[in-house]
This record gives sequence, structure tokens and C-alpha cells, in this order.
Amino acid sequence: MHSKFAFAFFVFILIGLQPFFAQGLPGQFPPPPGSTNPDIPSREKKEMEKKANEQRHADLKRDTDKLLQLSTELKQYVDRSNENILSVDVVKKAEEIEKLAHSVKVKMKGDN
Repeated sequence: MHSKFAFAFFVFILIGLQPFFAQGLPGQFPPPPGSTNPDIPSREKKEMEKKANEQRHADLKRDTDKLLQLSTELKQYVDRSNENILSVDVVKKAEEIEKLAHSVKVKMKGDN
């Protein structure tokens, strides 16, 4: 009699825990970002990659246009100055160009 009660209790516990096992065992983690996800069909993955590449290209175009504008402004500042006077605006403009150029370099490598 005692073993029937223990068996019934064991089955009851297993049935109660079934939703937890359906979700996966504790300690299991989703795949890290950037790893292949088997849930995403390859066509959708290619489409996502294509959109990301198009966005990266648009960002590069925008940033290089801005670089051209900043470089032209820097040239104008330098042309208006002389060897004894270096404007704070010139230094700020050069720093802005440097940061943007670094950003363009990173985007071109595809490290973003």
C-alpha cells in the first residue's frame, strides 16, 4: 500500500513539473548574438543581411558626405588664419573630422 502511494505521488510530481521541462532545463541559455539561429530560415537571414548592408552603405555615404563638408570648412578656417593665429574652431573641426573618419573606417571594416 505504501509503495502505491509513493508511486502515485511520484507521478503527480512529474505531471506538475512537466511545464518546466517543456521550457527547457534550467541553465540553458539562448544562443549568443551573432551566432547562427536555426529558427530563422536562410532566405530571411539573407534578407536581413542585405538590409543591414544597405543601411551600412547609406551610413557610409552620409558620413563621407559629412567628412567632405567638414574638410572644406576646415580648409576655409585655415585659409583665413595665419601662422601666428590658430583658431579654436580649427582644432574642434579637426577633432570632429578625426572622430568621423574613425567611424567611417570601422563601418567599412564591418566591425559595427
